[in-house]
Amino acid sequence: MILEGFPVGPIQANCYIVGDENSGKGVVIDPGDEVDRILSRIKEHSLHVELILNTHGHFDHVGGNKKLKEATGAKIAIHPDDAHYLDKLSQSAAVWGMSAEDSPPPDLLLSDGQILEVGGLKFKVLHTPGHSPGSVSFLIDDAQIVFTGDLIFAGSIGRTDFPGGDYNALIQSVRKKIFPIGDDYRILSGHGPATTVGHEKQYNPFF
Repeated sequence: MILEGFPVGPIQANCYIVGDENSGKGVVIDPGDEVDRILSRIKEHSLHVELILNTHGHFDHVGGNKKLKEATGAKIAIHPDDAHYLDKLSQSAAVWGMSAEDSPPPDLLLSDGQILEVGGLKFKVLHTPGHSPGSVSFLIDDAQIVFTGDLIFAGSIGRTDFPGGDYNALIQSVRKKIFPIGDDYRILSGHGPATTVGHEKQYNPFF
């Protein structure tokens, strides 16, 4: 499996490229910015990107949707509860003194428990609201990895003071959807370094 993650844009949101070496097919998770850089890495890995997976609809995670879709033809996938953010990214970014292009509408609406197959890779969709109503996590059981967006970070959790945020929902999402998957699973979050489920169970001050 090809896996590369790096922070993009002024808020340094983590973007992940995940690919299947055998088929040459892959996905990009949260292309927030710096699409030329993302495309360069895709080319380096010789990948055909089939899906653009959005963990949630905030501009720092999806601001590159439009340019990446135009360059690759990949389908945009997001949970329906966050789809309304996509055509308002420029407005959202402007509030923070930044810029982002509005995203095209989603090609695929995600649901809890859905399995997405790309080449030999299987991504299980977990609806994990709290940071936003439509926040989702993507689980790859074969690799013991979960991409959590801004749900949980190493030693912290995502903000819940934005419109649609819900602290209690976030805590329950982590407890019911993330912690049960297994202590050895790696958490690859929307900001900051990787961690593990077991480490966060034991040391994250919010739990």
